[in-house]
Amino acid sequence: MRKIITLSFILSVCFGFSQTKELDSLSIQLAYETQDSLKVQTSLKLIKSLYEINDYDRALKYIIQSEKLSNSLKYTKGIAEVTYYKSQIYAQKGDYINAVSGYVKSKELFKQLKDTLGVAKVNNSIGLIEIKRGNYAKGLQYSLAAINELEKQNLIKELSLAYSNLAKAYYNMNAVEKAIEFNLKAVEIQEQLKDVKGLIQSNCQLAELYSLKNENRKAIEYYEKVLNVKDSNNDSLRGRIYPKLGAEYLKFNDFNKASQYLLEGLNINRKSNNKAGILLALNSLGELNLETNRLKIAEEQLYEAGTIAKNTNNKPELLRYYKLMTALDSTQRKFDRAFMWQREYFNLKNSLNNNLPKSEAIELEFNPDFEKELANNNAIDPIVRESYPEHKEEFDKFKLIFYGLLAALAIVSTFLILIYLKRNSNIKYTQELEEKNLKIELQNEAILEQTKHLENVNNVKDKLFSIVSHDLKDSLSSINGFIDLLKDGSLSREEFDNLIPELSENANNASLLLFNLLNWSKSQMQALEPKPTLFDVQEVFEDKVKLVEQRMENKGIELIDHSLRDFAYADRSMFEIVVQNLLANALKFCRKGDSITISNHISNGSCIISIADTGIGISKQNLDKLFKSSTFTTVGTNNEKGTGLGLSICKELVELNHGKIWVESTLNVGSTFFVQLPKSRPS
Repeated sequence: MRKIITLSFILSVCFGFSQTKELDSLSIQLAYETQDSLKVQTSLKLIKSLYEINDYDRALKYIIQSEKLSNSLKYTKGIAEVTYYKSQIYAQKGDYINAVSGYVKSKELFKQLKDTLGVAKVNNSIGLIEIKRGNYAKGLQYSLAAINELEKQNLIKELSLAYSNLAKAYYNMNAVEKAIEFNLKAVEIQEQLKDVKGLIQSNCQLAELYSLKNENRKAIEYYEKVLNVKDSNNDSLRGRIYPKLGAEYLKFNDFNKASQYLLEGLNINRKSNNKAGILLALNSLGELNLETNRLKIAEEQLYEAGTIAKNTNNKPELLRYYKLMTALDSTQRKFDRAFMWQREYFNLKNSLNNNLPKSEAIELEFNPDFEKELANNNAIDPIVRESYPEHKEEFDKFKLIFYGLLAALAIVSTFLILIYLKRNSNIKYTQELEEKNLKIELQNEAILEQTKHLENVNNVKDKLFSIVSHDLKDSLSSINGFIDLLKDGSLSREEFDNLIPELSENANNASLLLFNLLNWSKSQMQALEPKPTLFDVQEVFEDKVKLVEQRMENKGIELIDHSLRDFAYADRSMFEIVVQNLLANALKFCRKGDSITISNHISNGSCIISIADTGIGISKQNLDKLFKSSTFTTVGTNNEKGTGLGLSICKELVELNHGKIWVESTLNVGSTFFVQLPKSRPS
């Protein structure tokens, strides 16, 4: 490490020495040259070198000497170049009046000389100034006017500045696609120049632009590029980027990565007391914890975010805070507070919309006649116009008229304020009535929602009792009958052995019916929550086939097992219920000599299982009723009864696990039920 530092120091000393040597050489050459155009050219080289190392005071001394010599020689090219560099220095010092005045003068001289490159450089410089001052439409046209010539000459330093500023102008004019186009061009050149500062700025803006377009993957990509730029590993930059990167991951519900970046960004910004970074991180963490139902933590983080947003007058983040608080209190069923936050949200949103500049038709492409239009519309900036003597008198008249209009406006405003104050009490009373009405509407909606939920629960209860009293009662009565006969000694051992299959059938039916009833009622009452894990599908098949083996043997049905070892990502208990129902269903509609085939395979990253039978099949009109109703049922080949709940609960359980279920059937040929489940956590 010490060797690297020493080498860097030696290189910087050598570079500084070579620059000093070049400047000294030009100074000596200038001292011995005669008073002609060659001396002006040498002086310009010296001025350019001093400008590039930011030694503006020394450069200005040589500019003054060169300007006098060029004027005495009537050397137009020298006057144009000297005036251009003088304007460049004025611009760097923030003296925009003298800078623009000088640019206009040098541009006219370059036009006389038909020096297209000189004109392009001036246009680019004016464009940079106007964009920096917020005159984006005006600066845009000047910079676009310079681009072609700069590209033709391959002046990459000038192009880098031009592309970056065009991107900034388009960004502020909401021309997202154009802003992206010129940022990408800027990045390409900045990589050639190894301009770290420029790369960070361009990649940051690209990330924000792609975020505006909701192309969040690309936004993440460019934020990560910023973090990977050489020399970018500092707390200031990471504190600025981490909260934004975390917010992008939050949009994908990638809570782990979002939490990691947001918490690290919050810690960095707390150390440096960067209020803007703390605010962004807290708002995003509040949203994350709201999404993951950690409401207490979300409330604490959002409270702190709201305090910072108000103290720093950060209106966009304050607007976001109001929206999140509305969602938080609605989730907690605190409708009074939710209404209050909603009102604050809309008041601030309307205020921000009213303060936006009126939208005007702005040209985004280069207009060759833009300078004529600017002249016709008196588009020269007032502070620049004041610097031209021919406009001074006209501008003074304009100021008098302006102040007169201002006084008249003040008088009219006074009358309007008095009228407003008089009407204000009535408006305030009307607003209070509207707020009360809206509050009552929200409360009524909550009551209606609760009433509807109670009605649904009551309907579920009625259905449950109906099924229990009918089907479950039949199965249990039959079992009790067998037990009573056995207890009374009315059955011989041989008769009892013959009745065991029927007794087993009734017990299995009662068990499956009770299983389905419990899960169906839970799903109807919105209390069925899947707990997905990765499990082996073949193991489930093996367990469930054992339950129906005896029944299949008694009915004379063959089982064909084509299952393979494969994994699905779902709630195993729910999947077991689905398989048990589908096997029972296939057994119910098979005749003696029929077969049931179980199999599974992989398709497009999903696990698909199928249970096929060669039974009586399903008619086309009954196919449409299968999954849509919890009351549709038919008797089996041995007059087996059902509740109609089996396939209904199968559909609900499969969909709860992000899967699909469907059937293919031909009457008197057989049926195949398919279930598709994910192999990994759905994104």
